[in-house]
Amino acid sequence: MDYVSALVPPVVMAVFFIGVVRVIVKTQGGAAKAKEDAAVDAALARVEGAREASAAGDA
Repeated sequence: MDYVSALVPPVVMAVFFIGVVRVIVKTQGGAAKAKEDAAVDAALARVEGAREASAAGDA
């Protein structure tokens, strides 16, 4: 029975890892991709705007 207790943790981790990879692959693209891209672009623009305002204030 020691071999069962030795194999359970790696098997559980492998199943969990496969599940995570499947979720990542399934959520790529599709209808949500445009919304996610827009959110990232807005966040980057906000950071860039803050950086430019900071640089203008220092000059």
